[in-house]
Amino acid sequence: MTRRSAELSAASHLSARPVLVRRLVEALGGRFSTEAGIDVDAGSHEIERWALAATLFGTRISAATAIRTYQVLHRAGVSTIGDAGRRTWDDLVSLLDAGGYARYDFRTASRLLDLASFVAQHHPEGLAMMGATRTDSADLTATLDALPGWGPVTVNAFLRELRGVWPAATPPVDPRAEASANELGLVDPGEVLNIATLEALSGAAGLDVRDVEAALIRRSLRRRRDGARRPERSSELGAGSGEVA
Repeated sequence: MTRRSAELSAASHLSARPVLVRRLVEALGGRFSTEAGIDVDAGSHEIERWALAATLFGTRISAATAIRTYQVLHRAGVSTIGDAGRRTWDDLVSLLDAGGYARYDFRTASRLLDLASFVAQHHPEGLAMMGATRTDSADLTATLDALPGWGPVTVNAFLRELRGVWPAATPPVDPRAEASANELGLVDPGEVLNIATLEALSGAAGLDVRDVEAALIRRSLRRRRDGARRPERSSELGAGSGEVA
């Protein structure tokens, strides 16, 4: 291959990346909060809703089950962690069961009540206000990590979808997103998918960086679920999702 041919091939590959990114998001979906009917860009109440949903996503269940369970809770008037604290343990178990959360219903009902009590005592202004006023990422992460039943997995799942909403919501790019990006050729060999690179990819595709990261994670989860071992072609991208956290 001549130098000119190599340059043209590289340019063609780079120009194809935005198309592939758009196809990925269209096929697999973007933000998990959006799929749950939550718009974290719309204000504090929506962020409080996402905090409850993220708590459900933190358990090793499918994204579909977590979303279905959140929607059952929401229809019953349990939209936020505070709402959960105003219900009885039996009420929560029944709602969790209705959403398909039966495997973890007892433990999760107890965890939700403990979480609601802790938030009411230590963050009476609400998690949304707490996050909006903090500018130190490490401090914010440590504060969220201290919530009963939360931990690094839930914290990162929660913060990923608050990039650009909270000033200190700056978690590292999820390793599963980086693995998918490498397998799909969205980054050059050996290149690290940091947030700047991910934002550049998203911008070139005309998409929100949160949707692109979520789609890359969804692909990784689907591949793990299906036991796939080879990178698929762009034409093979299809619907599906798995655990989010």
